[in-house]
Amino acid sequence: MLAAILGALGILFGTLTPLGSTPAHAKKPPPQPLYWGGVIGKQLTGEAPPWDMSALDAFERLAGKRVSILPFSSPFADCSTNPCTHFPFPAGAMQTLRERGVIPMLTWASQSVPTPLDLKEPHFSLKAIAHGSEDAYIRSFAEQVKQWGHPFFLRFNHEMNGFWFPWNEGVNGNRRGSFRRAWRHVHDIFTQVGATNATWVWCPNVDFTRKLTPLNDLYPGGRYVDWTCMDGFNWGDTANSGGWMSFSRVFRETYRRILRIAPTKPVMLGEVASEERGGSKPHWIRNALKAIPARFRHIRAMIWFNENDRHMRWPIESSRKSRKAFARAIQSPVYRPSEFSGIATDPIPPPSWP
Repeated sequence: MLAAILGALGILFGTLTPLGSTPAHAKKPPPQPLYWGGVIGKQLTGEAPPWDMSALDAFERLAGKRVSILPFSSPFADCSTNPCTHFPFPAGAMQTLRERGVIPMLTWASQSVPTPLDLKEPHFSLKAIAHGSEDAYIRSFAEQVKQWGHPFFLRFNHEMNGFWFPWNEGVNGNRRGSFRRAWRHVHDIFTQVGATNATWVWCPNVDFTRKLTPLNDLYPGGRYVDWTCMDGFNWGDTANSGGWMSFSRVFRETYRRILRIAPTKPVMLGEVASEERGGSKPHWIRNALKAIPARFRHIRAMIWFNENDRHMRWPIESSRKSRKAFARAIQSPVYRPSEFSGIATDPIPPPSWP
């Protein structure tokens, strides 16, 4: 009798699933929707959006779908004249995009144009910014952000783990720890003036070789970041490239490190693209747009780098087959179209199914 009871208990407990685990036969939850868009260059019409909205029309015709997010960029100042002229918050462009159902994303950089080749801009160094060199401008900018009043993504000083921008640690007199202090200082000014409609995007470059500045040294903290982000490219068979790499090879390691740093934050692909040379770009596109919602489930926004840059073949229209592959893949309902003219939540949440 005892043996029978123990046998029954063994069968019972043997069929129970440990708390927090998923049975092998259980179905995966359906993929979550993503915002999608493109960094659209001048090659389509001679000017980039939002300054020329016909360029956005042209890109959407190529893709066969309307974007839900559009990034554009602005430095702090134009120093081609003396004194420098600071760039205001582009409220008009922001409003144009919002009325179209598109969420704007401003890539805002603490530098001047033209940027010196040696990246030496002492007035815009991280230490100078943290000590108030640009406070008057930052405060004025933040007040304009508050006055406009609608949600947008603010991608501040992107690719901060590199060595190619004047806000990178190790160049322009910037020392270890100075990036976090500068970021927090700028963020604090926005908070002080009540410019809470900015959704802060912290966006390092992918680092599969672990040769760039460690991400732990650069993360400002959960209070200061709303979305995390990655920029990464398959450089293919081109100069200074590590060779043809799949989407997973480009992003996997950095994605895992970011999730360890900020496990609850939604992730954005701030710039992603593939070269044509060295492999099949159409296959790369199909694989990437399928893998993102299926295997990189924390990624909730994807922005294709559709710009001719340094003679690289990034745009989807780099070949007929690549354009068709992108147009087919982006039709998945996971990639949401321009349906966000009424978005009002601060910070901007990941999209949900309508």
